[in-house]
Amino acid sequence: MTRPEGSPDGGWPGTAAGPADAVGTRRPDDRAPTPGPSPHSPHHAEWTRLDPLTLVADGLTVTALAVAVAVPTGIVIALVDSLTTALVWVLPAAVVTAACGFVGGWLRHRTTRYLVEEHRMRLHSGVVVKKRRSLHRDRIRTVDVTADPVLRILGLARVQIGTGEQSGEEGSINLSPIPRGDAERLHSRLLGRADGDGAHDDVAHPAIATFDPRWLRYVPLTWTPFVIAGACYALAGQTLGNAGQGQQRIIDWFTTLVGDVGWLPVLAVALAGPALVGLVGALLIHVELWWNYRLERETGTLRVRRGLLTTRSTSVQESRLRGIALVEPLGARLAGAAQLDAVASGLRRPDENGKQTATDNKTLLPLAPRGLADDVAATVLREALSPTAVTGLTPHPPAARSKRIRWAFGTVVGYAVVGAVLGVWLTPTFFVVAGVGVVVLTPALVVLAVDAARSLGHRLDEDYLVTRSGTFQRSTVALQRTGIVGWNVRQSWFQRRAGLATITATTAAGSGGYAMRDVDAGEGLLVAVDAVPDLLEPFLAR
Repeated sequence: MTRPEGSPDGGWPGTAAGPADAVGTRRPDDRAPTPGPSPHSPHHAEWTRLDPLTLVADGLTVTALAVAVAVPTGIVIALVDSLTTALVWVLPAAVVTAACGFVGGWLRHRTTRYLVEEHRMRLHSGVVVKKRRSLHRDRIRTVDVTADPVLRILGLARVQIGTGEQSGEEGSINLSPIPRGDAERLHSRLLGRADGDGAHDDVAHPAIATFDPRWLRYVPLTWTPFVIAGACYALAGQTLGNAGQGQQRIIDWFTTLVGDVGWLPVLAVALAGPALVGLVGALLIHVELWWNYRLERETGTLRVRRGLLTTRSTSVQESRLRGIALVEPLGARLAGAAQLDAVASGLRRPDENGKQTATDNKTLLPLAPRGLADDVAATVLREALSPTAVTGLTPHPPAARSKRIRWAFGTVVGYAVVGAVLGVWLTPTFFVVAGVGVVVLTPALVVLAVDAARSLGHRLDEDYLVTRSGTFQRSTVALQRTGIVGWNVRQSWFQRRAGLATITATTAAGSGGYAMRDVDAGEGLLVAVDAVPDLLEPFLAR
């Protein structure tokens, strides 16, 4: 008995018959095609395999990883023992690993099938454990197309299809790799574009914004360089800790170096080296992520294309857009720059544990001049003026500023107490460290507390609730009133004494909730009642 072409691997009954959309031009087996309807006909559906070059793509990727691990490992073994020992141990392991990559790619190509029907998309995969996955097309929220350098050379792409639901991996389908043309047709068809037959995939849509190299000047003003520099110090400390018998030689070399050139040059290099690495690393990461950036509006969809080595294409359906968030890191804000994020449903991704996590897929505009960010926000929301550009935000009460100043002084006092305890317990040097810290931290924290209070504000207009808060990363969110599904009112003991409250508008989009922090309790409740009538009012006593 032979299995029909439309039902590979004993697939679900009836999945190969009936009207359906077809995406893919490759047949599920290597037999010669028989006459029949066009694979792009709306009344044709067939199971489609991954591209035959899957074994090449997987093999090259695993080989690159094997080489990246084998080279430094071989160098260490050669220095400790000999070059012969390094080759005997490292080379066979690298060859076997690379061979496993090619074999694994071949197996994935032979065992993975997908089918796009009129109402569902199905995926059959698995070598040892067979998986059968099905997504209803009405629940699909995102279709992201990416291609790393290996896939780009081979003319392939990776497609991630998600529903944005709290269902872990079961709420997504990953196809990798498939031909680039098939990936574009999948993107168009699953998001419901009128040109989903692929006939107009190469048509250029008017760009809302494109990358400007001058935006790179804002990258050093973010936190990324500091994070990379901190990672350099952590790596140096871990290397010194794992040096074993060589640790004393490193310490002796460092002591000799300080004796020869002095403390000042050594300290300057120790500070400037990681700082330079952090700066260069941050610039390289930003260029890789955002080079060739282009934001455009397709039929009912906002599409972001970006990437230098690895190209990425992400889409946000306008019907799922509930607002916009203008994000200003402290350094970039002082330079007049901001980043624009979409507040939309279906943009969260499951991590390895199945939990939903935020991703950079929500970013519509990287760090750019604030004026441009406001213009892009207005265009995205189809408004004459961006709600995030308003200057008439209602400030929050002086009690909110007093609260932040008290926290600043409390932090300084806590730091001084810890320094004093360490000075008594360990060495008097900590008294000096604590004193210098108090002198430096006190004015800095007070300034930050005042800035955090000045950043607080809210506004309610005909269509949007606008909230603003934060100092290290100030965020101005314009949330559509129609997107608010509930309210969360919270008051701590200190807030009750000061007449303040944190009132959060809950929504199915973005982070799930956007707060008016430390707002006057009565005023905040009135704003909530006016924003969505009859939602909160039954629970209030006038």
